[in-house]
Amino acid sequence: MAGYILRGGQQNISLPAEALDKLLQSGQGDAALLYLALQRFGRGVTPEELEKALPISRLRIDAAEQVLQQLGLLPRPAAAAVPAPSEDRPVYSADDISALLQDNEGFRLLLPQVEQQLGKKLRTADLQILAGLYDDLGLPADVIYLLVCHCVERAKRRWGEGRRPTLRQIEKEGYYWAQLGISDQTSAAAYLKKWAQREEKSAAYMQALHLPQRQMVEAERRYIADWMEQGFPPETVALAYERTVFYKKDLNWRYLNGILRRWHENGWHTPQQVQRGEEKNPASQPSKPASGGEKDAWMRRYIKR
Repeated sequence: MAGYILRGGQQNISLPAEALDKLLQSGQGDAALLYLALQRFGRGVTPEELEKALPISRLRIDAAEQVLQQLGLLPRPAAAAVPAPSEDRPVYSADDISALLQDNEGFRLLLPQVEQQLGKKLRTADLQILAGLYDDLGLPADVIYLLVCHCVERAKRRWGEGRRPTLRQIEKEGYYWAQLGISDQTSAAAYLKKWAQREEKSAAYMQALHLPQRQMVEAERRYIADWMEQGFPPETVALAYERTVFYKKDLNWRYLNGILRRWHENGWHTPQQVQRGEEKNPASQPSKPASGGEKDAWMRRYIKR
C-alpha cells in the first residue's frame, strides 16, 4: 500500500497514505498528533508516557484516541472504561431525588422536558434512572435531553409513530454515550450528526446485501456502522457478500465480516484495492471459484472503470 516515509534521527517511520488521508479529511489535529506518536513509540506506549511526550492534556489524548478508533486507525478496546448498567449502580431514594431537584436547577428543568418527549408523567423508577445518568454517570442535563430526544427519534424510525422508548433503553444508550466520551453538547451534536448520516447511507448497504428496505435490527446496524467507520463503500460490501454466498450459500454476517476485516487489515477498502492486492498476493485470494474468469467477472461487476 502506498505511503510516506518520515526520515529523521536514527529511525525512519513509514506512514500509510490512506491513514494520512483519513486524518487530513477529519481535520482532527490532536488525533493526527496521537497517531504520529503511536507510530513513533509503538502501540505498547503507556498513557503516562504519551502525556509526557505530547503537548496536550490527558483529556485531549483520550478524546483523540476515540477519534482514531472511529476512523478505523486504532482498534477499539475489548472492554470500555464505563461499565454497562448493572445491579451495582446506586439506588436513589425519594430524599436523594428531592435533594438533586433542590440543589441542581439543570436537573430540575430537565424533568418536564423529558416528560414532554416521552408523553407521560415520570414515575419514581424513571426519576431514579435520570438521577443516575445525571449524578452517577455525570452526564449534564442538556446532554441527557439530547439523549432522550435521540432515543425518541430512533424508536420512531424503528417501530413507527407513537412508540416511545423506555427509561431503561434510554439508560442503556446513556452508558453507551459515556463509553464514547460524549460529555457536552458539542460532542453529542457531532455524534448525532454522524448517526443521522449513517442512517441515510444504510439503505445502500442493505441493497448491497440483497436485503429488503426495512428497519434494521441492532446487530445489523452495528455491523454496517463498523464497515462505514472502516471506510468500506457499499460496492466492496457487495463484493464480500457475493463471496460469502458462494461459500456459505446464504448471507452469513460473521463470515462476511471476517472477509471485510481481513481486507481492512490489508488496507483494501475499494474493489480496486481488493483486486490489486489479491493480484500482488495470490495467497490471499480465495481457493474458489475454480475458474479465474469467474473471479474476474466478480471483480468487474464492482470496479468502476
